[in-house]
Amino acid sequence: MGKQRTRISGSDPDAQKAENADAPRIPDLLARIAQLFQPHRRALAVTAVLAIISAGLSVLPPLLTRQAFDVGLFPASGRPDVPVLLEIVGLMIVIYVSSAGLGVWQTFLTATVGNRVMGALRVRLFGHLQKMELAFFTRTKTGIIQSRLQNDVGGVSSVLTNTVASVLGNTVTVAAAFVSMLVLSWQLTIVAVILMPILVIAQRRVGRVRAKIATKTQESLSDMTAITQETLSVSGILLAKSFNQQGTEVARYSDENDNQIRLQVREQMSGQWFFAMVQIFLAIIPAVIYICAAWLLFQNVAVTAGTIVAFTTVQARLMWPLLGLMRVALDLQTSQALFARIFEYLDLHPAISDAPNAHPVDPARLGRVEFDDVVFAYPDSGDGTPPTLKGVSFTIEPGQFAAFVGPSGAGKTTVSYLIPRFHEVTGGRILFAGDDVRQLEQDSLVANIGIVSQETYLFHATIAENLRYAKPGATDAELQQAARAANIHDTIASFPLGYDTVVGERGYRLSGGEKQRIAIARVLLKDPRVLILDEATSALDSLSERIVQDALDTASAGRTTIAIAHRLSTIVSADVIFVVDAGRIVEHGTHAELTAQGGVYARLYAQQVSQI
Repeated sequence: MGKQRTRISGSDPDAQKAENADAPRIPDLLARIAQLFQPHRRALAVTAVLAIISAGLSVLPPLLTRQAFDVGLFPASGRPDVPVLLEIVGLMIVIYVSSAGLGVWQTFLTATVGNRVMGALRVRLFGHLQKMELAFFTRTKTGIIQSRLQNDVGGVSSVLTNTVASVLGNTVTVAAAFVSMLVLSWQLTIVAVILMPILVIAQRRVGRVRAKIATKTQESLSDMTAITQETLSVSGILLAKSFNQQGTEVARYSDENDNQIRLQVREQMSGQWFFAMVQIFLAIIPAVIYICAAWLLFQNVAVTAGTIVAFTTVQARLMWPLLGLMRVALDLQTSQALFARIFEYLDLHPAISDAPNAHPVDPARLGRVEFDDVVFAYPDSGDGTPPTLKGVSFTIEPGQFAAFVGPSGAGKTTVSYLIPRFHEVTGGRILFAGDDVRQLEQDSLVANIGIVSQETYLFHATIAENLRYAKPGATDAELQQAARAANIHDTIASFPLGYDTVVGERGYRLSGGEKQRIAIARVLLKDPRVLILDEATSALDSLSERIVQDALDTASAGRTTIAIAHRLSTIVSADVIFVVDAGRIVEHGTHAELTAQGGVYARLYAQQVSQI
């Protein structure tokens, strides 16, 4: 299938459920977030103790301030008591220094725990995606998957790193400050907190608005990541340059970037009026306190100057913890969209997984491959679309070289994907070494199969590193042996850096034939008993094809080999040739037998011979 270059939504089909459903409730969200912190219970316990101590210490200075006024500066004797004042000031300095030191320690612990939790979440999500079936990746943009790992997990980093300490510390501070205010004057406390319920209601409404904007923001980020991944890859750049569409791609990225800017501004501004209102409210409280204190004095209620100063100091210290709690609540509401997207992927169940009673491949029967009335339709093919394979049956004996040929779109490559169970059959069964592949352990099944495809994928790494992907512990001698068998050792040795040569993105520093032979060497290093060649030479020129074909002949010796062939000249010596047409095996036999029959194969072969 060709790549779609049209503009589509950043939401993949599997994400629709999460993005269309109602956002999860805060308690449920907190429960799932709390599970992420389970491995760090000890560090969290220390953090909690530090937060409580810091919060407790933070409310002592205002109380000491009242003592400084009423006992040190303006005692009943009328003259300042300097020794007492020095003791109070010294104690206040000790408290400030201790609080600062505890704050640094607490910040280190929360940053360490939060980033480790975020890192573990990212690895957990990456590992879960590795288990997903191939169909998931064929229907989902790579950029969108990358966005889940980078943008979504990164977007909740502040919640993961700051939530625990902020909630504990600020809650204790607010509670202690409230108690201190009650001790100082319960009448003034009523005045100070009377409008708090209104702020809580406003905060919840702001949170819901920000959560909706956050969802749209992440969708836009997914689109931007997808555009970047598509257009800045080597293939994307070549396509854009070939059709002179660089300006179009820049415009497409610019449009989405403008959309992202608008959403970011909306998200940041959506709560500013609320926090401005809170700050104004908390800022004018001292002035109101002074008026109320004067009224209390007129009512003959004993209120000292130290009490008024201490009360306004406590109230001022209440401002930032209270704002902190409200910001955490807003962040949690805003992060619902991000956590929903992350947990939605984590909650996906791979369509293909090991059965409860799965067992390893029987090594004594390795090499035999059998299709028994196999029917297959791609999951996203849609209702009414005929299946790709319709009742396909064949048997390949150990050590045989079997070729599959036929018109484009007949289902040949699908056969090669079903053997290692990259897709699940819709009907019938596939037997590998005598067992249904659905009853085999996937790792064991794939370990015995090697695949060389038409589109060779090499990492942006050295040749040696690309080869060792098949066998991480391979020695240099093993690499060279595999490379010689693939007819590529001499070419590698001619490079200035030899096996340490970096191949470039997707191997673009190498020719097509060189890439293909390195891929063959990689498979030979794996040494599988069953080898699948999916049109491995169809994109090569005649000279490269002959060189690669020699390497393939060496690779297939002594193995069961299944070749998906476009050029029939490469499989004329096959032990058996299966002709696939419209999802069915219409002919099978040797090259001589099929050409003598004068059927589909004979016509295809005659057409190719006439074009030479």
